[in-house]
Amino acid sequence: MTAFNQLQTRLQSEPNTWLVTGVAGFIGSNLLETLLKLNQRVVGLDNFATGHQRNLNEVQTLVTPAQWANFQFIQGDICNLVDCQKACAGVDFVLHQAALGSVPRSLADPITTNATNISGFLNMLLAARDAKVKSFTYAASSSTYGDHPGLPKVEDTIGKPLSPYAVTKYVNELYADVFARCYGFNTVGLRYFNVFGPRQDPNGAYAAVIPKWTAALLAGEPIYVNGDGETSRDFCFVANAVQANLLAATNTTPEANNQIYNVAVGDRTTLNTLFSLLRDNLAAYGVKPDTQPIHRDFRAGDVRHSLADIGKAQQLLGYAPTERIEQGLAKAIPWYVAKNIT
Repeated sequence: MTAFNQLQTRLQSEPNTWLVTGVAGFIGSNLLETLLKLNQRVVGLDNFATGHQRNLNEVQTLVTPAQWANFQFIQGDICNLVDCQKACAGVDFVLHQAALGSVPRSLADPITTNATNISGFLNMLLAARDAKVKSFTYAASSSTYGDHPGLPKVEDTIGKPLSPYAVTKYVNELYADVFARCYGFNTVGLRYFNVFGPRQDPNGAYAAVIPKWTAALLAGEPIYVNGDGETSRDFCFVANAVQANLLAATNTTPEANNQIYNVAVGDRTTLNTLFSLLRDNLAAYGVKPDTQPIHRDFRAGDVRHSLADIGKAQQLLGYAPTERIEQGLAKAIPWYVAKNIT
């Protein structure tokens, strides 16, 4: 039995109160679904800047009425300290997912990205510290590795940030470390590597590549690849990210606390390979096997290759990813098709 299997069994009989910020978003709503199914109490905070009510509505259909009754939603903003304090009251564990993602968004509007990702993050740290929560687990980012060329990416070796977004996520790590040192506050950062799965929004200028390409292929629209297509990423199915959050939050091993962990599968997929996988998965839905992408210039702020070393999370948290990209796509594609995202 894996560490996560053991944790799930334990949580079923030990209800706690969890705060999920960004609960109406992609990862936040997946955390909500899992926690409610484990009979946990969940407080959710979201301002709907990037999250959607439809995600919460969908979760409601996937849990029992009794489980849904354990969910309290607060419409609020992490940039407002009072909202953060209200959300943290009486909470055991914080899973902080709220942020403005996207490298291009941060390049276009660094002020707003900074306000949300740094000032908002500090508000949450203060509120959680003052509420005396047991742990504060937050969404960090693989963008923190910046221009460091080494592969695989190891937590204690980073380069210079390549975007304002990367700067904000690195500052989050610095603040969390200072709170641990100065206040004895338990924090854990999870550096996500290209998380994908159901409820990831395919729309908008800053949509992630997998839902965006899937929607375009279903609609018969052209697919644009930045560069030669040999750029690679460590794509991580959302169930793996959920597992990492719950293991990190409930961990009681002292040496595993106040750490940064890579959350990925430890595998590298090029954009060219990703395109082929999506096209093949969508063949049953009318996508032609000879469909080809259109190549254009590389995108500013992007790193060339990304591959995680997940050994630290495996050793200290018992993290064991259950889906690689092929298995993740097999679960995600039917959701996109069923939701008529085109």
